[in-house]
Amino acid sequence: MKKVFVFAAVGFMAIGFSSCKKDWTCTCDFNGVESTSTINATKADAETACSALEITADYNCTLD
Repeated sequence: MKKVFVFAAVGFMAIGFSSCKKDWTCTCDFNGVESTSTINATKADAETACSALEITADYNCTLD
């Protein structure tokens, strides 16, 4: 029984420490025209991808 408990605890810890991917919405505004993109990634990767969409200084992208 003790081995089962230890195995279950390790399994739950591994799940808890894994990075979760989810859908993030990147909203970009270009001279009053708004467009959105859905990014399925971790939050850090989605922030990087969203900021990469700011091609020029006229683009303003935010992650929701």
